Amino acid sequence: MTPKPTGRLSGNDLVLTRTFRAPIDDVWMSVTSSESTARWFGPWERVPGNDDKKIRVQMAHEEGKPWLDGTIERCEVPHLLTLRTKGMYAEKRLSLKLTEAAGTTTLEFVHHEINRKMMGELGPGWEYYLDMLMAARDGTSPPKFDAYYPAQKDHYAALDA
Repeated sequence: MTPKPTGRLSGNDLVLTRTFRAPIDDVWMSVTSSESTARWFGPWERVPGNDDKKIRVQMAHEEGKPWLDGTIERCEVPHLLTLRTKGMYAEKRLSLKLTEAAGTTTLEFVHHEINRKMMGELGPGWEYYLDMLMAARDGTSPPKFDAYYPAQKDHYAALDA
């Protein structure tokens, strides 16, 4: 079964949203604690000898489990984390925005200034990782990437039309 794509374009930003019946501090830990991110994306670590803004993030579910260099651009606990990552092929600026109302926390994931030619690949990938987060938090079986790509490729490519 192909999950329904949820992403939308806002200017040049790809925006995806997930909601959790959990306090904001709990969801914040799921997206910032290396132990927690290891379960759905990959672990991260600070780069020693820097100003505490340089990090390395491992993409544990990608072939070869590559590490990305990153910089924390902005961190407002527990509401906003903005990172700039640099991998083998591209630099990305990503934000995680959290809000809480009536016991429900909303996570808005933003891939800023997305390469529109890559929407068909990037959109399904972010859907997969956010659903991996949901499964890690719920203790359910993780989704399979094949359910997202190439099934969601056309949806995301059409957002640029």
